[in-house]
Amino acid sequence: MAGIAASDADVVALLMRQHGDIRTLFDEVEQATGDERQAAFRRLVRLLAVHETAEEEVIRPFTRRSVPDGEKIVADRLAEEREAKETLARLDDMDPDDPEFLPRLQALRLDVMAHARAEERYEFNQVRRHADKSQLAAMASALRAAEATAPTHPHPGTESAAKNLAVGPVAALVDRTRDVVRKAMGKDG
Repeated sequence: MAGIAASDADVVALLMRQHGDIRTLFDEVEQATGDERQAAFRRLVRLLAVHETAEEEVIRPFTRRSVPDGEKIVADRLAEEREAKETLARLDDMDPDDPEFLPRLQALRLDVMAHARAEERYEFNQVRRHADKSQLAAMASALRAAEATAPTHPHPGTESAAKNLAVGPVAALVDRTRDVVRKAMGKDG
C-alpha cells in the first residue's frame, strides 16, 4: 500500500475526505467568475460524477447485502443521487455566466450536502459497523478502481451497480472524449 494515505485504506475515510473536497469545490465555483468559474465547475462535475458512480458500484451493494434495512438505505440514497444527477446534468449544459446558473448551483449544493450528511449518518456508520478492517481496505481499493473508469459527467438513470457496469464504460469513453475536446477548444480551464 505504498503511496496510499492511511485514511485512504478505509473506504469510509476516503469517501468522507471526498465529501470535504466536494464542499471545497462548491466554494470555488461560487467564488470564481468567468473562465475560473468554468474550470472549477468542470472539476466539480467530474468529482461528483466519478464519486457517485463509485459509491453506486462499491458501497451500495455492500450496504444492500450486509446492513440491516440495507435495501431501504440504498433506495433512499439512490433517489437522492438521481435527483442530484438530473440537476447537475442541466447545470452541465448551462453557461456558468448565465444569471440562473448560480442560484441553481446553490440549490444543488444544498441537495448534495444533505445527501452527504445522510450517507455519513445512515450508511457510512453502518458500513463501518458491519465491515472489518480488511473489507474497508478492499472496498477502498475497489472504489479507486471504479473511479478510474467512471463517467466524468452525470448520467441520470444509472443509479445501480449493474447499470453502471453496463452503461458506464461507454459513457466514460464518451465523457472523457468530450472532456478532451472541450479542453482542446479552450472551453475548459
